[in-house]
Amino acid sequence: MNSPADLTEISRHIWDSKYRFRREDGVGDTCIEDSWRRVARALAGVEAHDREAWEARFYSALEDFKFLPGGRILAGAGTGHRVTLFNCFVMGRIDDSMDGIFEALKEGALTMQQGGGVGYDFSTLRPSGASAQSVGVTASGPVSFMHIWDAMCATILSTGARRGAMMATLRCDHPDILDFVRAKRDPAKLRHFNLSVLVTDAFMQAVRDDADWPLAFPPAHEPGSVAYRTLRARDLWQEIMQATYDYAEPGVLFIDHINTQNNLRYAENLAATNPCGEIPLPHYGACNLGSINLTRFVRNPFTQAAGFDFAALENTVPVAVRMMDNVCDASRFPLEKQARAVHATRRLGLGLTGLGDALIMLGIRYDSEAALQTASGIMQRICETTYRASIELAREKGAFPVLVRNKHIESVFIRHLPEDIRNGILKDGIRNSHLTAIAPTGTISLLANNVSSGLEPVFQYDYRRRIIEADGTPREYPVTDYAYVQFRKWHGHDAPLPDAFVTAGGISPYRHLDMQAALQPWVDNAISKTINVPADYPFADFKSLYEYAFEKGLKGCTTFRPNPVTGQILLEAAEANSLCCSVEREAD
Repeated sequence: MNSPADLTEISRHIWDSKYRFRREDGVGDTCIEDSWRRVARALAGVEAHDREAWEARFYSALEDFKFLPGGRILAGAGTGHRVTLFNCFVMGRIDDSMDGIFEALKEGALTMQQGGGVGYDFSTLRPSGASAQSVGVTASGPVSFMHIWDAMCATILSTGARRGAMMATLRCDHPDILDFVRAKRDPAKLRHFNLSVLVTDAFMQAVRDDADWPLAFPPAHEPGSVAYRTLRARDLWQEIMQATYDYAEPGVLFIDHINTQNNLRYAENLAATNPCGEIPLPHYGACNLGSINLTRFVRNPFTQAAGFDFAALENTVPVAVRMMDNVCDASRFPLEKQARAVHATRRLGLGLTGLGDALIMLGIRYDSEAALQTASGIMQRICETTYRASIELAREKGAFPVLVRNKHIESVFIRHLPEDIRNGILKDGIRNSHLTAIAPTGTISLLANNVSSGLEPVFQYDYRRRIIEADGTPREYPVTDYAYVQFRKWHGHDAPLPDAFVTAGGISPYRHLDMQAALQPWVDNAISKTINVPADYPFADFKSLYEYAFEKGLKGCTTFRPNPVTGQILLEAAEANSLCCSVEREAD
């Protein structure tokens, strides 16, 4: 059992500053066990029966960091504060009018005030120079309005609200796409936004064919579409790639892949994601995140007898699913529309963290074929166990309201799951429309004594991290990778590191993508992964990474190359709070 004395110095700081509950009359959580107990009791409070028994089971899952719920859950559950337990939201459609734009701005402000990150698709706004005939003016375009959102975010943060990020998307055929791609060249502008281009299959085919690419509004497949101009597809692709090479944005979302693979394709169309990209969401949808800490399921680490305890994993996952499902009912929401959207689908995003460390403990090098097979096998077991658990929950508590059973089992993703799962959905329904996602987990992984984050490899074994304290003073904390610490405990400080010890910089970017592709078949939402490339990485090779990601069937691709605009990858978020995509990202 962990207590504050068992936490590393930086883990104790993370707990104390981000997740510890303090009452007005004194400290509410005296140690990490109190935080686990608070969360377990709050989520068990949703149960109609056997609340004490469920509290004990929930506590057992949280104990020793086996299951790491999203940061808003850790910070907010059981506090009595009027806060959301959801990390992030995709907001409603932005209507192409002043009333619609400022109503959307207001909804975003109310959501960010409670700490939620927000995602918007700005493709619905007419391009700059277009006529707004009803008022006799010309439109200024979506990018101009994004600056208003950016100022709103800065204002909300200045009030002391918990930091939330924003995601902006724009279709690759919108007439203002070049303005959007170039929008963050200036390091002083749109610093509270992450940007992603919605890239269609048709566009990628046009790039392959070196064809022309028409820009239109609304999109060509919608009524009333007007063609504005035509670009060479490869020229636009070159602009997107050059921008992300030079200043790490925009990212790319393969939107047709996202919609084709969507379990609810029969009920919704997706055009935006949460700020880190692992949860594509419908209007007013929210992401409910949690991660299984794989390091806690490795037995006999660093030995020939090392193995992964699948039986223990299968005991923990259903408890995590139930806890996350209870979050849907225990949480408050900034907007009633968000509550309705969440309760209609009960989307979950259970994933993994500590994969890089777990592979090291198993004696498997991250960039090997064995690592891809092992990781895929673990994620497959998590996925299938979540689906079976959700079917059991539907049998007990009812299915999510918008479920159409015969259509659901015909979704592309569910068709490749085992027959008993498809039959179970037909017979009993399923509690949650989606169940798996892989989030960044930067901060909660630090909390768990610095296990490697999400599906990422270990970044560094040992370094110092500068953090700005609450009073504004900087302080450096030593940060040492969890697997490295465990190896040194077992084998001493002079023992040579086995070949399985490899860091992100020693892994080909293509092998990073191979790992993402190995897990994607078992992830019904999406995966947040940052492909780190060195500053001197050739542009031609960099550009081909995105084409490789598309061919692999991934839903998106994000790279990071050190550059003058965003700096180095290891930035402390409080020190660089104008950036949304530092290692401490919104999902925590």
